[in-house]
Amino acid sequence: MAKIKKVLIANRGEIALRIIRACKELDIASVAIFSEVDVEGIWVRKADECYPIMGDVVQAYLNFDKIISIAKKASCDAIHPGYGFLSENADFARACEENGIIFIGPKPEHIELFGDKMASKVAMKKVGVPVLEGTDEPITNIEDGAKIAKEIGFPIIIKAAFGGGGRGMRIVKEQKDFKEMYESATNESMKYFGRDEVFIEKYVENPRHIEIQVIADKYGNVLHLGERDCSIQRRHQKVIEIAPSPRLNNQTRKELYRIATKAMFKLGYESVGTVEFLVDANDNIYFIEMNTRVQVEHPVTETITGVDIIQRMIEIAEGDKLQFLQEEIQFRGYSIEFRINAENPQKNFMPSTGTVNKYLTPGGPGVRIDTSIYTGYKVPANYDSMIGKLIVWSLTWEGAVKKAKRALDEFYIEGFPTNIPLHREIVKDEDFKNGTFNTSYLDKKMQTFTLNSEENIKLEEEKIANIMKFIETINKNNVKVKQ
Repeated sequence: MAKIKKVLIANRGEIALRIIRACKELDIASVAIFSEVDVEGIWVRKADECYPIMGDVVQAYLNFDKIISIAKKASCDAIHPGYGFLSENADFARACEENGIIFIGPKPEHIELFGDKMASKVAMKKVGVPVLEGTDEPITNIEDGAKIAKEIGFPIIIKAAFGGGGRGMRIVKEQKDFKEMYESATNESMKYFGRDEVFIEKYVENPRHIEIQVIADKYGNVLHLGERDCSIQRRHQKVIEIAPSPRLNNQTRKELYRIATKAMFKLGYESVGTVEFLVDANDNIYFIEMNTRVQVEHPVTETITGVDIIQRMIEIAEGDKLQFLQEEIQFRGYSIEFRINAENPQKNFMPSTGTVNKYLTPGGPGVRIDTSIYTGYKVPANYDSMIGKLIVWSLTWEGAVKKAKRALDEFYIEGFPTNIPLHREIVKDEDFKNGTFNTSYLDKKMQTFTLNSEENIKLEEEKIANIMKFIETINKNNVKVKQ
């Protein structure tokens, strides 16, 4: 198959910049698109070409007819969807193929299969993957839902049948709460996914959320790149991701690898993808979903394996075989990713916007920043609140936690609230340092954390003021600092 020469990136922000960088290293030209509020986006400047999409600033990244039209106009031979937006839209993937454009991702039929949570559950069960007890068909009315929930037994969880990312999901611990939670889940599902069908399954109390990164070519070669622990989350939204999981039983780890790779081989999957599981207190494994795209948290896997996941996606789309065997992948050390969000943890994580007035980033060995913000950048209110990711690495878990603490202490963004203070509290917590956490961790810990006390704010402001004063003095006097 011919090599890809030019890629249109159907996304924005840090993931768009990440794809541009991968393309440059592969000698592939990149094309960015941008909405009216993203004119000053750094990815727009870094791409080889850029094209505006006027009108609604969210639809700009969802209008695939327009996006494909731009790709053809720019003579692109491929489109990378990143994550979110059109990344798991089977119709978009088909439209790319129909227009002679390579979709950098899995086949449309796999996107469709795993986008349907019930169909994917049935398919995975058929190939021997353990799943949670629950419904196999969509539920469209509350009476049927209440009857099924009672048969399964509380607690249960209601999930949007055609969505993900924690949207349209509600936990129901008692029968008396079912009606309220069902209506809440279906309303949210309709709002975000345009459909209100849900399914119901048994709820596992306090599990760990473990996902397996898989990578597969067009020739039946399927490998794994280890696991990530995504247990630290809020309202089913991931906050911190870790590779590998610091407390996972090694036998359970190997079984997760076996199950994930075998299932993807049997289903003929191609490209990168993530098979997500719940692991209960007794190390029982339950499949929950498959994400047919690159994940936000892919950097921690890259960090411990040395495999560039975005570049491998592109090469697989070109028709290349995997360049390595399973036994050649070496897992080294521990990596932690902190999602940096423009939100206020003290006000129920209310999203925040504003201009980046001051911006100081951490550095040093084992520290990586994936972001598209800069001093003077105005964070728009129209998109997800994540503005960047801090990724740290060390040979040991203890070393990774210490490095994270140091890096977070160096990180400073002025202009609007962020969740950096929350991350600073987490890395000081003994349970986190011991690697003993599950999906209920944040719910239990939030009340114990001290987020930006008056004393902490004063110390932070004094520290930054001194740094900025020092920088201004150097600039003003043209001082040369001795090395």
